[in-house]
Amino acid sequence: MQNTSNDNNDSLAIVAYITLIGTLIAFFMNREERNPLVSFHIRQALGLWLLQMVLGYFIGAFNSWMISSSFWVFFIALFLYGIFGAVGKKMNEVPILGPFFQKLFATIGQ
Repeated sequence: MQNTSNDNNDSLAIVAYITLIGTLIAFFMNREERNPLVSFHIRQALGLWLLQMVLGYFIGAFNSWMISSSFWVFFIALFLYGIFGAVGKKMNEVPILGPFFQKLFATIGQ
């Protein structure tokens, strides 16, 4: 079985979705040998993590379990969509927000 460095780098796309620290690890490890798949998923994951933190701050102020649980279900679904895309080595943008993240973080991985 042949294991290339490209296969190892593809796994960084999955790491990008595992906490914000994972996104930073994937970003710095992808700097030398830039992999377009990893760069794509870094942009998606970074957007999701930053948006989740900013909106989470404001959602927490409502002090309502219905609003909070809806928020978490929404973001868990988006993260799972991104992770399954990374596992399948596909460049599927997350629904609704993916194109915006690709434009906003266009300089990452270029």
